[in-house]
Amino acid sequence: MSRIENEIEHGKYLAKGGAEAIWNWDSPAGKKRAQRRAELLVKYGEIKSTDKILEIGCGTGLFTGKVLELTGATDITAIDISPELLEIAKLKYPTPEFILGDAMKLEYPDNTFDVVFGSSVLHHLDMEKTCKEIYRVLKPEGRIAFAEPNMINPQIAIQKNVPFIKKWLGDSPDETAINRWKFKKMLAKIGYNNISIFPYDFLHPIVPSFLVNFTNEFSKVIEKIPILKEIAGSVIIIGFKK
Repeated sequence: MSRIENEIEHGKYLAKGGAEAIWNWDSPAGKKRAQRRAELLVKYGEIKSTDKILEIGCGTGLFTGKVLELTGATDITAIDISPELLEIAKLKYPTPEFILGDAMKLEYPDNTFDVVFGSSVLHHLDMEKTCKEIYRVLKPEGRIAFAEPNMINPQIAIQKNVPFIKKWLGDSPDETAINRWKFKKMLAKIGYNNISIFPYDFLHPIVPSFLVNFTNEFSKVIEKIPILKEIAGSVIIIGFKK
């Protein structure tokens, strides 16, 4: 099957099995991680209430809702390739515009959006093709803000590169993870500037509730330690259109 067909099938699997449970966002640690991720996307993506915003790979609308809550934005368009996940999102959040769409072929004019953001979506896609499309629809000085899995993390490296583990853990066939140095070069080649890609997050989803706050704060300390920070679970990706 093609990448698109694989992702549509993956969306059906996620919707049937409980997407946020599969993504590990519904545990006590997962909820803390999701909130912090949304706050970082808003902070470093400079997302404001007045921005015209596009979210790609919105899934069940978890981060759509969090960005709404954090910014009060009124002009958010959220797209996903999965009709099943979009139906869940629409039930949760009636206000944003949830649309079936392919992030690798955006159906919007050039220079449309102030910000394009997403959580754990680029690693499912043809990343260069998607980032070129995003660049096209961004206004001049528009921003991108993404959170993605970090390939340097040992657990993620195994999960994304060992086929039977990848299948066992429910990954889609084409998904991978981000090498931040290679990804920065790709963004610069496309034309983005002021690019910042930094690793963060040592709070694992299985951390028990009584240790979540301590581990979250300890994570922030480790994120400042050279070399050690490189194996964090996620990266934040920020870039601007010239």
